[in-house]
Amino acid sequence: MRLRNVEFEEFVRARGAALLRYGYVLTGNADDAADLVQEALLKLSDSWKRVRSRNNPEAWVRTTMARQHISWWRRRRREHLTDDVPEGSYTDDHAFGELWRELATLPRRQRVVLVLRYYEDLSDAEIAELLGITRGTVRSQAFHALNALRVKQSVREWERAERPSARGWERA
Repeated sequence: MRLRNVEFEEFVRARGAALLRYGYVLTGNADDAADLVQEALLKLSDSWKRVRSRNNPEAWVRTTMARQHISWWRRRRREHLTDDVPEGSYTDDHAFGELWRELATLPRRQRVVLVLRYYEDLSDAEIAELLGITRGTVRSQAFHALNALRVKQSVREWERAERPSARGWERA
């Protein structure tokens, strides 16, 4: 019994930060990401012996996290605004911090589709099955998300090229 707990604790220590980053990519919010990881690890602890024997517990946790996140946004369907400011903040040490900020501006379903497609490398059929939607909806959500990201990038480039500097003699 003790050996099982030690193995589980080692797994959590070794992969906890990566799972938190994955949760952040899914949710766009550090607090929700922490909740997502905690719930998935709680489920994993109950099934550790069975999952460990398949030699891929991280894939099991990531799948559980994705399904739990889908369940959350299906229940909520809307964001709940609040006047309370979070006490702490989360800083993304990942080299692609700007990309994660851009992903956070997308609607939840589009963000989840892009994460599953490009971060988890799942096919449209796998994403559709996981989310409980059609393959056409997966493609549509991915198209709209990528289009939104492209438009934002082109607008920023245009603003940099067209906007005169404050001194008038430099180009931005």
